[in-house]
Amino acid sequence: MMRAFGTASVPALRGSEMSRLRIVVDRVSDWRAFYPSDDVISAHDFLSELSSDAPAVALGDDAPQPATHVINLCGGLDYLGIGYYVSLLAQARGQKALPTVETLNQLSRKSLIDMELGGIRVLLEELTRKGALPAPASQPLIEGKRARLDLLLTFGESDDPALSRLGRKLFERLPCPLLEVRLEARGDTWILKRVRPQSLSHLAECDEDRFAQAINRHSRKVWRTPKARHHYRFDLAMLVDPEEELPPSNRTALKHFIREGRRLGIDVSLITRRDEGRLAEFDGLFIRETTSLDHHTYRMAKRAEYEGLVVMDDSQSILRCTNKVFLHELLKARGLSAPQGRLIHRGELRQLAERGQHMRYPLVMKVPDGAFSRGIVKIDGPEALVREAERLFHDSALLLLQEWLPTEFDWRIGVLDGKVLFASRYYMARGHWQIYDHSGARTRSGGFATIDPSEAPLAIIKAALKATRLIGDGLYGVDLKQLEDRVVVIEVNDNPNLDAGVEDVVLGRELYRRVMEVFLERMQARRQPVLG
Repeated sequence: MMRAFGTASVPALRGSEMSRLRIVVDRVSDWRAFYPSDDVISAHDFLSELSSDAPAVALGDDAPQPATHVINLCGGLDYLGIGYYVSLLAQARGQKALPTVETLNQLSRKSLIDMELGGIRVLLEELTRKGALPAPASQPLIEGKRARLDLLLTFGESDDPALSRLGRKLFERLPCPLLEVRLEARGDTWILKRVRPQSLSHLAECDEDRFAQAINRHSRKVWRTPKARHHYRFDLAMLVDPEEELPPSNRTALKHFIREGRRLGIDVSLITRRDEGRLAEFDGLFIRETTSLDHHTYRMAKRAEYEGLVVMDDSQSILRCTNKVFLHELLKARGLSAPQGRLIHRGELRQLAERGQHMRYPLVMKVPDGAFSRGIVKIDGPEALVREAERLFHDSALLLLQEWLPTEFDWRIGVLDGKVLFASRYYMARGHWQIYDHSGARTRSGGFATIDPSEAPLAIIKAALKATRLIGDGLYGVDLKQLEDRVVVIEVNDNPNLDAGVEDVVLGRELYRRVMEVFLERMQARRQPVLG
């Protein structure tokens, strides 16, 4: 029986057309259980193709594109085996291999696996408590040895839906098409005893349907019709959270990014945190979800950088911007005008009541990683100082205490690649001292006014550009206040709002095009210009 596969697969190649996908197997006969596909190639032919002595070909705008994604289903994945060379040479030619050589090296050494899968035991304990895994004591011994469970993961998917979180976590950390996982009973819990890659030729017949469905789901992104392959030169993942209350871009803005990207030859696809294991399929990652250090956004930025993607905003920008303590110290050390303030730590709580008697009020207290006016409180006196500090110290060992600078609005200067992108005034919510008011059942925000950057005060523009130069060359939103002749940098946001009808009022769709042009320029620079 042939397994349904490749329902979205490309038709047979004609002339100089080249598939963007290669599925590499030890022998083409290993594929006989599945419908034929022109994307399947033997390891011998694939390695011969890569080592061909054919003359180098320059890649112009209209040149045929080489295969960019390689799914390696070979055996011999140990160091310097045939399968190992498939991934090694594919990566050397700028192709995205699954698994990567880095993953194969990790899988070959238990110490590296243990390091990569730190924290997996907590998940195993949770799955056991919830009954997704059987109680270890209920499992029979095997030849007098500890009880064990063997799982086969196909692109991170298990045949047991209750173990989907485990499969997804393992695939995110060690992305490999076929993973054999062994769990061993230790006391009242399970431990991860062994993780090793599996080849297609060793796939049991009972698992073939599941494999076919998994590879179809995983590979939908890399199959293109000939017309689409000709048009889209790059793949860009845009990370979003459909459930986020205050996302950095509204739905209309996301549509504009997709439309403008495709006009430039970039296929922009929306992804969520569940797609972390697919990052290697793309050329770039655009984060349109509120970022934080202890969060999947930071982890996915790091993972994408490791895979060689163009990332905006990058992990370093997230590190420098999302923590207000870091930013406060950075601005102070580099001599930029910022609100006067000081750091307080948890150990000062007992002395705070006495010290608070000598402070000038009102003050503003901030947790390091608040966003959208959350984690920021106004302090009107010594009692409020102690009360709010005690409450916020539950979440952070450090707090930032700053002078209160009341203004009718804050400036927000958008900066992209070191150049001003937009200039907006964000007004305080009516009857409130912040732009966002979270005190009621629904979050309220103030109005806005987006103007031509040439109309913004020069001192505001200069301060914004100087601040972003301390961070990087990505996309930033600098919040500033102007009090007569004093310009103060409040914070630099690594993930600024770009909403249709707000930040794009002046530029319109040109704003989205400029962002996509920066991605295009950087992805072109990453891709090798010559085949050889």
